[in-house]
Amino acid sequence: MTDELPPARKRMVKPPMGGTEEGRGKPARLKTAKMRTPSSQAWLSRQVNDPFAAKARAHGYRSRAAYKLTELDDRLHLLKPGIRVIDLGAAPGGWTQVSVERGVTNIVGVDLLPVDPISPAQIIEMDFTDPECGPLLIRMLGGAPDVVLSDMAPNTVGHRKTDHLRIMGLIEIGVDFAISVLKPGGSFIAKAFQGGETSLVIANLKHHFTEVKNMKPKASRADSSETYLVATGFKGRK
Repeated sequence: MTDELPPARKRMVKPPMGGTEEGRGKPARLKTAKMRTPSSQAWLSRQVNDPFAAKARAHGYRSRAAYKLTELDDRLHLLKPGIRVIDLGAAPGGWTQVSVERGVTNIVGVDLLPVDPISPAQIIEMDFTDPECGPLLIRMLGGAPDVVLSDMAPNTVGHRKTDHLRIMGLIEIGVDFAISVLKPGGSFIAKAFQGGETSLVIANLKHHFTEVKNMKPKASRADSSETYLVATGFKGRK
């Protein structure tokens, strides 16, 4: 009998792809589901295995939503140095990050939630529906914006029709604000969800903008009714 161990067998292991979070692999499994509801468990699992969420972590973006604006602006070329931008529903800051990355230095954001600083952007914690919020944003910006971005979404209550109406209510407030403050030729981008009321918002936008598109970026999940309303060429106020 001998104490020597047999030589270790070589294992055939594929090398990692690039050594970053962006590499594709088998879906990750969550180690535990204790104290989680089925819906939160499904959300966490989807986040862990979401390639855009992985790319956002690797790039340093605060949310995967950054890639939605990146794709939209790659097609539209709205964000550029020298313009003024207002970001409605800014938390956690992904859209502001993209704007700054693309050369925007005069940008003001607002959200009900706190947002960590993103220099040189100015971000306030406030309810956008507060009548004092709009004028404050314009004062902080130092003039009329060239672009108004809106990724606002209300807290859901779980009732599909009610949630949709609340979302559309926020969009309508965002549209009214954009129409009241934008420079002639300015642009408005807002998150929306497919539904009957969306057509009324689009009709209103078409009255005030030369071109209105309904766009769905690749970073927006295929199984989601989420879409983005993009209005360009603001006609100005009479």
